[in-house]
Amino acid sequence: MTECAQKIGIMSDSHDNLPAIRAAVDFFNIQQVDLVIHAGDLVAPFTARELKKLRSPYEIVLGNNDGEILGLHHVYAGKVHLPPFKIRFANKNILVLHDAGILSEIKQQTSYDMIIYGHDHQSAVDRLPDGTWIVNPGECGGWLYGESTIAIYDIQQDQVTIHKLEY
Repeated sequence: MTECAQKIGIMSDSHDNLPAIRAAVDFFNIQQVDLVIHAGDLVAPFTARELKKLRSPYEIVLGNNDGEILGLHHVYAGKVHLPPFKIRFANKNILVLHDAGILSEIKQQTSYDMIIYGHDHQSAVDRLPDGTWIVNPGECGGWLYGESTIAIYDIQQDQVTIHKLEY
C-alpha cells in the first residue's frame, strides 16, 4: 500500500494584497495541498474571503495588523486562532505563531515537528538538531521586500520549499 503524499501550504503577511492572495490560493490548489496555514496579518475580512476558494481546509493565526478581529471571526468561524496555536496534522505536531519573539525560548524545549511564524516578512527555513522545522514563509503580500513568497511542506519527502509567486 502506498502512502498518500500530504502537503501543507504555509503563508503569512498577505496584508490585503488581493492579487497575491489569489496567486497563493491558485498555487496551493494546483499543488493539491491538504491543509493551508496562514501565520497572520491577513488584515481585512474582505481579503480573507479569498481563502474560501482553497480546495483544502485552512487555519489562520491572528497577526499584529489583524485589527478587524470580529470581522475575521465572522467570516471564518472556528478557523481564526490566537497565537500560539497548536495543531496536529498527519501525525505532525505544529505550532503556529505570528511574531517570532518567543521563538528562541520555544526552540530550547520543543516537542513540535514544525514551528511556523511570520511578522518580519523574510522567508527562512531552518532545522534544529532534534529535527524540528522552523519556517517563515516570508510575505505573501510582497509589500516590504517586493517578493511575494509562500512555502510548502511535503510531509512524505520531509522537505520545506519556499516558492515565489508570480501574478
